[in-house]
Amino acid sequence: MSTSGDAFQYLREALAASPDNIPLRLHLAESLLSAARPEEAEQVYREALARAPQELRAKLGLARAFYQQSKNSAALVIVEDLVKQREAPPPALLLHARLLLRTGDVRHAVAQYKSAIEADASLEDKELAERLGIGATDDEDEVQEGKLRASWTPSGEGVAEIERPTIGFADVGGMEALKEEIRLKIIYPLQHPELYQAYGKAIGGGILLYGPPGCGKTHLARATAGEINAGFMAIGINEVLDMWIGNSERNLHGIFDSARRNRPCVLFFDEVDALGAKRTDMVHGAGRHVINQFLNELDGVKYSNDGVLILAATNSPWHLDPAFRRPGRFDRILFVPPPDHAARESVLRILCRGKPVSEIDYAHVAKKTDGYSGADLKGMLDFAVEQKLRAAIKTGVPQPLSTGDLTGALGQVKPSTKEWFATAKNHAIYANENGVYDDILKYLRLL
Repeated sequence: MSTSGDAFQYLREALAASPDNIPLRLHLAESLLSAARPEEAEQVYREALARAPQELRAKLGLARAFYQQSKNSAALVIVEDLVKQREAPPPALLLHARLLLRTGDVRHAVAQYKSAIEADASLEDKELAERLGIGATDDEDEVQEGKLRASWTPSGEGVAEIERPTIGFADVGGMEALKEEIRLKIIYPLQHPELYQAYGKAIGGGILLYGPPGCGKTHLARATAGEINAGFMAIGINEVLDMWIGNSERNLHGIFDSARRNRPCVLFFDEVDALGAKRTDMVHGAGRHVINQFLNELDGVKYSNDGVLILAATNSPWHLDPAFRRPGRFDRILFVPPPDHAARESVLRILCRGKPVSEIDYAHVAKKTDGYSGADLKGMLDFAVEQKLRAAIKTGVPQPLSTGDLTGALGQVKPSTKEWFATAKNHAIYANENGVYDDILKYLRLL
């Protein structure tokens, strides 16, 4: 079927008439994914899983949608669960290989790629095999570590663009306790330097934000910089990791050096577990060197980090090397849960700014959306807007959004945080060293 807008519209209308038709819903999602529309595909896959939680195609498809959006941690949570099965689906093994390559774990990526091809030869991907360093004519396949053509683009000098955010905490719905922690660690030291100097407290330090995807960790980091009129550098793995040994470490130093020259500066590392995975899980040395460089930069041994404010976010804190949690590094570890009732109401008001609305009962909508992330709320609003646009195109008269429009969209957009909490619960119960995950247990009312 054509992937034109008309075709998608036809599929959506067919689904509206038959909402429990899982094969049809999966067909729409796969078509969206093939058309490079992963955000929309993600939403459709979520809707399929809400109706059929054990549907393998939906799980794998959701992971592929995450992969296309570079949501590596979210994709790994799903794929790692799939490959643990007794008979792991070959496409899951192949996607796992791609994710491992993206995070720098080359040897494990090679092993998963070989397992996928052995189980299903039709999955052979010559380009991926080349990037993995698997030679077709070698007596023995080998990973040419250090000359690997990795899936990221070398960043040259390792210096990311410095932004000047125009948003502040007023633009972040809820999260009052988190905002206060950030004020104490980052904002107050800049506003009252004499008090911190009196106690010998340096201006700087690190905060690690963790929690389910879509709950505003990146938005909060950017708002922190805007709150104090500081520079903001958002760092992903593509700004750090390079295919040549030693370049990744130089890139990382260049990033910190740029932040030090432009202080005060908020340095934000997204999906930090991709850069700081547990060294005990690594089988090659290149990744360990990057982590050691990262730790040295955080410590500020050779160069002062005074005025460099470091935030990092991860959906999988259990994959992070414990050394990052030592004092002076990420010594504040803050859980970012889905927004509570008051926060959801605030988020909805912010999302509706600038849109034509009638009298919306935000409190009522917030009550109906327990467990929804900020991204879920945005997805719900986007769906309601699409419905209004569809009607306006037919009548030529735009109508404002109402409470009924938002609550009506709830049937199409389900909370996405349940998958994350299913994984987090196991870590919080069985691997909760020093109570680091107590906040998860409190949120789940298990403590």
